[in-house]
Amino acid sequence: MSAIAQIVIGFLQLVNLLVIVWCLLSWFPNIRWYDQPFKTLDQAVQPIIAPFRKLIPPIGNIDLSPMIALFVLQGVQMLVRNFLP
Repeated sequence: MSAIAQIVIGFLQLVNLLVIVWCLLSWFPNIRWYDQPFKTLDQAVQPIIAPFRKLIPPIGNIDLSPMIALFVLQGVQMLVRNFLP
């Protein structure tokens, strides 16, 4: 695997991890998203999730857009692994 592919895959894995941490932290209602480091995490994850939130609005109180974003990120990782030598 080329160095570029490894860098891209590493970046996508980091984004994947950030989305998962963001989702887990969203279960705690007392987190202040306007304080650091939560503000930085929220600012990093929101642009990734926003397009999926426009396509799939929350159903009741359940937001499925992070799950769809994780599936897409995994798919992009597989494409990079398969098509970049």
